[in-house]
Amino acid sequence: MKEIGHWIDGKLVAGTSGRFADVFNPATGEVQARVALASKAELDAAVASAAKAQVAWGATNPQKRARVMMELVRLINRDMDKLAEALSSEHGKTFPDAKGDVQRGLEVIEFCVGAPHLLKGEFTDGAGPGIDMYSMRQPLGVAAGITPFNFPAMIPLWKMGPALSCGNAFILKPSERDPSVPLMLAALCKEAGLPDGVLQVINGDKESVDAILDNEVIQAIGFVGSTPIAHYIYSRGCAAGKRVQCFGGAKNHMIIMPDADMDQAADALVGAGYGAAGERCMAISVAVPVGEGTAEALRERLVPKIEKLKVGPWTGGNDVDFGPVVTKAAKENILRLVESGVAQGAELVVDGRDFSLQGYENGFFVGAHLFDHVTTDMDIYKTEIFGPVLSMVRAKTYDEAIGYAMDHEYGNGTAIFTRDGDTARDFAARINVGMVGINVPIPVPLAYHTFGGWKKSGFGDLNQHGPDAFKFYTRTKTVTARWPSGIKEGAAFNFKAMD
Repeated sequence: MKEIGHWIDGKLVAGTSGRFADVFNPATGEVQARVALASKAELDAAVASAAKAQVAWGATNPQKRARVMMELVRLINRDMDKLAEALSSEHGKTFPDAKGDVQRGLEVIEFCVGAPHLLKGEFTDGAGPGIDMYSMRQPLGVAAGITPFNFPAMIPLWKMGPALSCGNAFILKPSERDPSVPLMLAALCKEAGLPDGVLQVINGDKESVDAILDNEVIQAIGFVGSTPIAHYIYSRGCAAGKRVQCFGGAKNHMIIMPDADMDQAADALVGAGYGAAGERCMAISVAVPVGEGTAEALRERLVPKIEKLKVGPWTGGNDVDFGPVVTKAAKENILRLVESGVAQGAELVVDGRDFSLQGYENGFFVGAHLFDHVTTDMDIYKTEIFGPVLSMVRAKTYDEAIGYAMDHEYGNGTAIFTRDGDTARDFAARINVGMVGINVPIPVPLAYHTFGGWKKSGFGDLNQHGPDAFKFYTRTKTVTARWPSGIKEGAAFNFKAMD
C-alpha cells in the first residue's frame, strides 16, 4: 500500500505519528493509499524550521521572489496533465475539470509575478519642516493555509502564491482526502527556486488544525471549507491574536427573469448545478424562475438536458460530464437529503437515486437530481447539499425572487439571467451576496480581482487573491524621518581651529 507523508524542508518525509487516513479512488471505492496524519510535535517542528527559513526569504527583494513565481508558472504548465491526472484519481472529477482546477490556481501565481508593484509603499515628501513620511509593507513571518478537498490544486495555490510572494514562510495543511497534488506543487516550488523550509506541507486532521491554531509563531491563517469549521477556526484564531480569513458554505441562487433566453439559462444551470458533481462552493443549487410561465418553460428545457448527462470515471473520456463524489459518506449524505426533500413534499422531477454504473458499482457515484416546487422550510433548500442536486423555487415577482437570495444565511455567489439592463443593475446593487453574475452562472472573479462571500459564507474583512491577498499577508509600518540641517556647506581643506 502506497504511503503518503509530508513535505518538510524541501523533501518528502514519512510521518512519525503512527496515524494514517485512507485515500480512496472515488470511482471504484477502493483504498489506493494511506496518508500520514501529523502530530502536534511534527507540526510545531515544521513551523520552527519555517520560521528560520523565512528570515532570509523575507529579506530577498520582491523582484527575485517574483522570478520564483514566474518559473513556477512555467513548471505548472509543463506538468499540467500530470497534476490533473493525480487530482482526478484522488478527487474523482473529470480530467478537463481537473485541468481547470490547476489552471485557476495557476492564474493567481501569474498575478503574483506582479508582487513588486503590489508591495510598494507610500511616500510623503515634506510632511513637516524637514520631515518625510513613508510606509512599508512587510511580511508577517509564518502564515498557514487549511484547504479543502474539492479544489486540491486551486485553493492551495490561491493561498501559498500571495503568502510566499509577500516574503512569508507558509504552512499548508491540505485535505487528507486528496493529498498528492499539494505535495507535487511543493516539489515544483523547490524546482522553481524556493528555498527549503519556506513552504511546508503537513498532512493531517483536526489535531493538525488545532496545532496550527495554538502555535504562537503562526501569524495568519487562511481557511476554505464548511461554515461550522470556518466559524471554529475564525473564532479560535482571532482569540489567539492571529490574522484570520475563513470562507465557508454556500447556497447559490440563480434568478431567471421572464425575458431571459431560456435555452441559455437552462444550459447555464446544467453546467453550474451539476459540474464537478456539485462539489463546488460556487455551484448553483437553487434556480428561482420568476412567474409560472418562466418556471414551466425552464423546466421543459432542463429535464432532457439533465437526463442526458453522462456520469462516469475520469478515465471515461472527455464526454463525461461529472464523476463520483469524494467519499462514501458524502454520497450517503446527499441521498439522505434527497429523501428528505421527497418526504417534505418537493416534487422530484429527475430522480437519480437508483443510479448505478456498470463495473463501478462500489464507486461513489450519485445520479443527477432535479426538484421542483421547493419551499424555504425544506432541508434541501436550507442546507448546502454539495452534490448533483438542483432545486427550483418558484417566485411570483422579481422582489420575491431577490428576497429568497437575500434572506438565506449564505451569501457566497448568485446570478441573474435577464435581457433588461435596469433589472440587472438593480440586482447587482441590492443583493447582499459577495460575488454576482449577470448572465454568468458561476461568477468566480479572475485572479486580479478578489474572491469572497458575505454573511455565513465568509469570516474576516479581506478576500482571497487579488489585491486583498497582499494586504492580508503583509503588515504596514509607517516611518517618520527628520534629518538635521546645517551639514551641507561642502568640503573643508584646512584644519579647523580649536575652539
